[in-house]
Amino acid sequence: MTDLSPAPAPAWHTIGIDEALEKLESHGSTGLSAQAVIDRRRQYGPNELEETGGRPTWRILLDQFTNIMLVMLMAVAVVSAVLSLRAEEFPKDAIAIFAIVILNGVLGYLQESRAEKALAALKQMASPSVRVRRDGRLQEVPSPDLVPGDIMLLEAGDQVAADGRLLEASNLQLRESALTGEAQGVNKQATRTLAADTALADRKNLVYAGTEVVQGRGQVLVTQTGMGTELGRIATMLQGVETEPTPLQQRMTQLGNVLVTGSLTLVALVVGGGVIFGGWQAFERLLEVALSMAVAVVPEGLPAVITVTLAIGTQRMVRRHALIRRLPAVETLGSVTTICSDKTGTLTQNKMVVQQVRTLSQALTVTGEGYAPEGEFVGGGQPIDPRQVPDVGLLLVDGLLCNDSVLQKEAGDWAIMGDPTEGALVVMAAKSGLDRHRLGHELQRVVEFPFSSERKRMSVVLSGVEALGVDLTLPGEVAQATYLMLAKGSPEMLLDCCTSGLKGSDPLPLNQEMRSHILANNTEMAAQGLRVLGFAYRPLDTVPPEGDPDQAEKGLVWLGLVGMIDALRPEVRVAVQRCRAAGIRPMMITGDHQLTAMAIAQDLGIADAQARSLSGADLEAMDQTELEAVVKQVNIYARVSPEHKLRIVKALQKDHQIVAMTGDGVNDAPALKQAEIGIAMGITGTDVSKEASDMVLLDDNFATIVAATEEGRVVYTNIRRFVKYILGSNIGELLTIALSPLILPILDVPLTPLQILWMNLVTDGFPALALAVEPAEPDVMEQPPHDPQEGIFARGLGAYMVRIGVVFAVISITMMVWAYNWSQQGGDPERWKTMVFTTLCLAQMGHAIAVRSSTRLTVEMSPWSNPFVLASVMLTLVLQLMLIYVTPLRNFFGTQLLSPLELLICFGFSTLLFVWVEAEKIYRRLTGKVARD
Repeated sequence: MTDLSPAPAPAWHTIGIDEALEKLESHGSTGLSAQAVIDRRRQYGPNELEETGGRPTWRILLDQFTNIMLVMLMAVAVVSAVLSLRAEEFPKDAIAIFAIVILNGVLGYLQESRAEKALAALKQMASPSVRVRRDGRLQEVPSPDLVPGDIMLLEAGDQVAADGRLLEASNLQLRESALTGEAQGVNKQATRTLAADTALADRKNLVYAGTEVVQGRGQVLVTQTGMGTELGRIATMLQGVETEPTPLQQRMTQLGNVLVTGSLTLVALVVGGGVIFGGWQAFERLLEVALSMAVAVVPEGLPAVITVTLAIGTQRMVRRHALIRRLPAVETLGSVTTICSDKTGTLTQNKMVVQQVRTLSQALTVTGEGYAPEGEFVGGGQPIDPRQVPDVGLLLVDGLLCNDSVLQKEAGDWAIMGDPTEGALVVMAAKSGLDRHRLGHELQRVVEFPFSSERKRMSVVLSGVEALGVDLTLPGEVAQATYLMLAKGSPEMLLDCCTSGLKGSDPLPLNQEMRSHILANNTEMAAQGLRVLGFAYRPLDTVPPEGDPDQAEKGLVWLGLVGMIDALRPEVRVAVQRCRAAGIRPMMITGDHQLTAMAIAQDLGIADAQARSLSGADLEAMDQTELEAVVKQVNIYARVSPEHKLRIVKALQKDHQIVAMTGDGVNDAPALKQAEIGIAMGITGTDVSKEASDMVLLDDNFATIVAATEEGRVVYTNIRRFVKYILGSNIGELLTIALSPLILPILDVPLTPLQILWMNLVTDGFPALALAVEPAEPDVMEQPPHDPQEGIFARGLGAYMVRIGVVFAVISITMMVWAYNWSQQGGDPERWKTMVFTTLCLAQMGHAIAVRSSTRLTVEMSPWSNPFVLASVMLTLVLQLMLIYVTPLRNFFGTQLLSPLELLICFGFSTLLFVWVEAEKIYRRLTGKVARD
């Protein structure tokens, strides 16, 4: 037996039917034998998609506890527990620390453990069963049993179960939008052979797994099954995409590394210095100091605050029609530098709308939005009634009645039932005032010659022609005719059937000059990105026979051309302008033709008239290095395949861009998963694309992406705001603890690990959550995107945290020295610790109020623009006082009662941090130094 390994997928469209059958040792009339099927199933395996194993859930959970900050906290908890047990004390500090570690680990697990369902959705596209011819008999077999060489039978409504080469096709049309991205049905032709570089969407002699038969029937030689199909190649790409950490995750990793390294260095200095100067007898006490320092440096509440902040961001985005599927995507949106958008349905309305009508006597533009039957016809700058111009009026009737689509109102909106292209013609006629219901009733269709891919036209024969005289001024030969043939289709092929043309009300013989003029108009309209149809008619005295359309369509009279386009969404132009103002680069990546893509891109402002565009064939001729060079300049890509989209995303990422990619088809899934932000369409998107995405557009609108990007920027700004608030306080705590044994006459620290946890979780946490809902600055979309490679400490944040931490420590240590001396004069000598603890907590409240803006003073901001900050400050203040004055809480947290005077002194010292932050704003304003969050 010869080698039956299928040739690479691109080869099958280049060879004829007989050669394909010979290559797979199959026969069109009998198919494969039972033994051949068994042999090939053993060789090729089942016709199904294979799944490579991902991380098991236990591994995902375990990975959460490899975070460097959590590792340090676990070590601290173990040491704390040992020290407590040696002292025969209840290890409440260790239990509290372990509880925080577990909480943070669970939060991370819940975010990360959402199983990938894209491949599962891909598998659902497979047909459950399929009809095949084997051993000369028709059989229905399960889809997984198909093998290369099988003869598969297709008819309307079938889902294609494998890739194959057409053997026969009768009026066969397939919907391949999920695979190629094109909304229009594709007419298939079995007898054609095509060039090797023919784009996937143009391979008329092949069918693909996962697509659907719209009409007609066909016989197919199965050439590829399972992972060898186009669907399988997408699955391979999908599983080959490695999930990269988001910018936020990278920054949090950097933050953890810096904090832990700094903390361990400081701990080593303090413990080492203490041992050198105090001897080994002080080691255990120094170890307790070190534990407090380690707990102080780790922002235990930060992961929870970030999670809640991202969740709040998702709720705000839903109100703007963007559904976030993965929490980190909220912040990543704020860092997007490039948006790669599909055309159909995202930049456009996915509604074909007529824009131009050209007859031999008139050149008209048609106005109006979408499918609404309101608009006018403009010629020579003036509105005209097209029904009073015979050639235009008859063309409108042709478009209306040589048509199977219906315009109707659904839930208050106009909608088309049927083909979008035919729908545009119905809307055009409705704008002129023609009554489809009346004309359709009075002009009966007696013969129909349906569209075929060979003829590329459709025609109908109507009776009751006299009824047209009510609405139109008719040419004499039409008014006197018993029957009327109306035809529409490809301008070139329809023109070949015409011997005369109607100019005004007069039919004129079509000479070569007139034909050249018509074809030049067709080329000009196509260059504008319009889809062009030609129209013609023929008056008849008798009904032509149904079996011979070519004979019936001879001697037609040319009417004119109609140019239509998928209407742009009116809000997209503004959205593109906002993108550019925000420093975000919009790009169009579409399966449509280059001329159409360029026309729409220029209209929207994505590209100018001199801009370069690339086709799928151009990309195929480039290696990845060449693509990485040109992707920096080219914004328009047309006739692209799934691999091309993936390559474009990777090329942009190589240039350190943060990429948002839109898509709705199965073919988009690998690129969606590769991009930092994969955006699926909520209305037209397939389940596969949605499962591979990070965000779903509920209205399929490009403008929603821009709105979501704005929300992402607000979230990122607020994350930076509360990070500098939390870490500024933590550095102050760390320095206070580290320096206290060196400054005080005793080897002691003012804070226990439990009190530090209270500060990090409660007095830091509540205000930080309130800062997370701070409203956007007015110019948030007038600033360039942040450098994708910038660290968490960029743009002065690190310097601010250190500066504020030092000021915080100076205030706290000054207070500590005074309070220590004060407490030694009488009463409880441990009161100084509670005074330092209270001062630190109260100072954080002032910091939270001041940190809302880097430029505006607190008195310049309305407290009601974010009332949550004020509420969180009041709540935290009450809780802090409860720790001092409620006996059970006082005993658990180890605090002491403070007198009113001592509490007032704590308030006085704590306000100094607020005064310092406000003074910095005044200084920057006076010196002209602008600070941005």
